[in-house]
Amino acid sequence: MDAPVCVPTVFTKNRERLTKHDAVIEFFNEVLAIAQKKNWLSGEHFSVDGTLIQAWAGHKSFVRKDGGDKDDNDGGNFKGRKRSNDTHESKTDPDARLYRKGKTASELRYMGYTLSDNRHGLVVNAMVTNADGHAEREAREGHASTMPGR
Repeated sequence: MDAPVCVPTVFTKNRERLTKHDAVIEFFNEVLAIAQKKNWLSGEHFSVDGTLIQAWAGHKSFVRKDGGDKDDNDGGNFKGRKRSNDTHESKTDPDARLYRKGKTASELRYMGYTLSDNRHGLVVNAMVTNADGHAEREAREGHASTMPGR
């Protein structure tokens, strides 16, 4: 842990390999263990913060599940047509969901959350869920079960 940090480009070039072998998760858990040993985590006051994550799938890939979209040659003009997660799915990213929050545009998205200890602002957990009307409650319940000291 006391060794000099590598150059950012080294991490970028090795990101896929580090992720594939769960090295990033192990690193996160090790940093969290150090924070616990040094009593940097209060175990009392936590905050959950969420954000929308745009999927790498576009609207043109969001087609009818039953294969009924035969008008794909219109250049992606979907105005006036009802499209929902019940009837459509992305052919390039089936887990992405059409979602909007507030006055944002409907996009294919996921939802990401972090659980932070308020004493030092350290992130103690992170998760990504499908974007739907229940994701925030599920994330809160999932985070509650992983809070250190509980």
